[in-house]
Amino acid sequence: MSEESTSRRRGKVRVAVLFGGQSGEHDVSLRSAQTVMAALDPARYEIVPIGISRDGRWLTGGDPMIQLTASSPLFSAGKAASFDPNAQAIVSAPGSLPQGLSGDIDVVFPVLHGPMGEDGTVQGLLELAGIPYVGSGVLGSAVGMDKAMTKTILTQAGLPQGPWRLILRKEWERDPAEVREFIAQEFGFPVFVKPANMGSSVGVVKAHDPAEFDQAMATAARFDRRIIVEGAIDARELEVSVLGNDEPVASVAGEIVPVHEFYDYAAKYIDEGSTIEIPARIDRNTMIDIQELAIAAFRALDLAGLARVDFFLDRQTDQLLINEVNTLPGFTSISMYPKLWEATGIPINELVDRLIQLALERHAEHRT
Repeated sequence: MSEESTSRRRGKVRVAVLFGGQSGEHDVSLRSAQTVMAALDPARYEIVPIGISRDGRWLTGGDPMIQLTASSPLFSAGKAASFDPNAQAIVSAPGSLPQGLSGDIDVVFPVLHGPMGEDGTVQGLLELAGIPYVGSGVLGSAVGMDKAMTKTILTQAGLPQGPWRLILRKEWERDPAEVREFIAQEFGFPVFVKPANMGSSVGVVKAHDPAEFDQAMATAARFDRRIIVEGAIDARELEVSVLGNDEPVASVAGEIVPVHEFYDYAAKYIDEGSTIEIPARIDRNTMIDIQELAIAAFRALDLAGLARVDFFLDRQTDQLLINEVNTLPGFTSISMYPKLWEATGIPINELVDRLIQLALERHAEHRT
């Protein structure tokens, strides 16, 4: 159903905002969803909040946000204490379609990060339900979630990346000495070790020596059976936001200057000291190059709506290398995706408007 016909019938677009989820990025999702809901103009949108608990139960009615933040370590004790048991949400069984999606929803805004939300699973559910939704489809979401598949496709597209290898958890468990020796010969140390299917730097560890490598592999293996090992690069960390469907546009680039040795989960969401420079201090040609590469990656992965593309700028060679692509980037108050668009001239309230319109346009196009 188009936004225009919805507006004629009811005057407002009914937006279901999904948040929480079963991944290790559950807490970040709650913060992102708060930002998105605050940015939706109440004169134009009717917000239907739908939470997903850590065990996969869908929460509708009442105030699912209060219920989920009550147990979240990223929210203060005072916030948790404000939970009103009388406003408890309706709980559906794990895996069942929630009541909130069985009603008259015009569009869904998934603010879910990581597996079981960003990886094509929820997108497939919404496709079956015939409901428009913000972001990439099943294919783009699934491919974009898996770092190894992303890197494989970007390689086929001829886009520049740093050295990497995929290690299966069973390979590591069967013969850790062989894997350790292979990595030492292939890359030397340090290396970065990360789960293939996580975001927000969850489970990412920089290993400086073989002993730390063993610990890093154990950490990554807790989150995924597929583990990425990357050779460390002396580089600046740059990020670009992309917006659109078949004709995407890119924001200005920003630079992350992490308080820690790299931009890990704690540096992003817990510890103070990391700084962001928007726009990044790069010359005009480099800015154009990074924007073109971001759009090329977006198209190669068949993405839609939004994505954030992360780059390394090698300090020795000035070469741009694609690090990661995030199909449902963070929307917290400190997240780069909305900050980069704000610096490019699109404030967050206009940004969420555009994302919803892109979702409706994409749905209408697929139905024709």
